[in-house]
Amino acid sequence: MQPVVEIVAPDAFDLWPVAEVEPFSFQPLNGKLSPTEVATAAMGIIRCNATEPDGDHPPRPADPLGSFLHGLLTLDPLFAAGGLRVTDTSTGVVFLPGCCDGLEDRRDWHRLINDGGQLWFGHDPMSPLAERTGDTVRLTVDACQRDSPLIELPVTRLSRLLADAERDLADFLTLAADWAPRHLPHQADCVTAALAPLFGLTVPAAPPNG
Repeated sequence: MQPVVEIVAPDAFDLWPVAEVEPFSFQPLNGKLSPTEVATAAMGIIRCNATEPDGDHPPRPADPLGSFLHGLLTLDPLFAAGGLRVTDTSTGVVFLPGCCDGLEDRRDWHRLINDGGQLWFGHDPMSPLAERTGDTVRLTVDACQRDSPLIELPVTRLSRLLADAERDLADFLTLAADWAPRHLPHQADCVTAALAPLFGLTVPAAPPNG
């Protein structure tokens, strides 16, 4: 299980260096990313929120960087297209986030474990479905497809995978907090502070000097 953010192809993006990616691909978030991968993930998350906020918000800055960061720094709550990707390494089946899924929705997985029932993650172009039956969780890649590939795993195993995914997010935030001052020296603190609640985390403490 990997937390991932969906990346729209960064055509003509030049606010900071990013990696070349396929359109609408998923960037895993963890503590092993290169600086360029961290930059790409940050771009993807910020772009999800690069909209004009409704209501009483400060006006959008005129400069390109300030304009791009405006939604991240003023919207509440934030949105990050993506979610949790699950891969069955024995069969190669991959359960992907759907069109209605976001990283901020991952707490729904814990409710599935505790309360049972079903979780729908989208409808186009696939309809991913997670459902608990007894002590087993079934992940159907596309519930609208007959004989869809699926993954089955014990509830206890899913709990451990979710804990690992939370650690991956915490490790990514640590990398992001280290990356931001190098490329966003004037906005680093506020960008990191905005990302942390999206992951349900607190801003990591800066390492001691010396």
